Amino acid sequence: MKQSDGFGKFLEQLRGKMSLRDAAYKSGLSHAYIRDLELERNRSTNDKIKPSPDTLKKLSDAYNISYTELMIKAGYLDNQETQAALPEIDLKEVMFIELGAKEITYHQQDSKMVRNMNSLVDFSGFLDKLDEHMFKKVDNDLFVNLHHLRKYMEKEGKLFFDDQGQGKYVTMSALRQKKYHDLILRSVAANTGNSLEYNFGRKTGKSASIISIK
Repeated sequence: MKQSDGFGKFLEQLRGKMSLRDAAYKSGLSHAYIRDLELERNRSTNDKIKPSPDTLKKLSDAYNISYTELMIKAGYLDNQETQAALPEIDLKEVMFIELGAKEITYHQQDSKMVRNMNSLVDFSGFLDKLDEHMFKKVDNDLFVNLHHLRKYMEKEGKLFFDDQGQGKYVTMSALRQKKYHDLILRSVAANTGNSLEYNFGRKTGKSASIISIK
């Protein structure tokens, strides 16, 4: 589906008298990116841009407007869309999820399932459900199920779903790695039946490492 004409102008009208920096503070997006969305182009490359569903959710919260309405105007949903809010997928079996511009990809151990983004009429409900199943956002549009983590390579920021670190993996952003470092260590230790060992130093402070229990 095509983004409605004048969508950028519509976003600018939603912002109203709110400054770009205030909008950035409320949404968690950069003020430069918000302005690019209003102009419908990347001012550095002059390429046309379209906000992702995740970005639209942030704007809907910041501007106090229906997320579904933004999804319709951005071209992700048909105005007559009546499809159920979420696909029937057992999230307990999903290792990680990728959100694309038009599709959601659910990765399992030996397979993956793709669903149309139109299924996410209630995006906030979808995020709540991910949180209930211990999914954490580790990079832009990438969510990992902490219950499936088996190995953590800190230097590379890689998260593996097998003990040997030879199978599927995802890479965390530096910001998310810093935020979830201890939580990931605890999750890997719990999933593998190992324990955490804490070290204390004057210069380094507290640090943790996983040790095997034999």
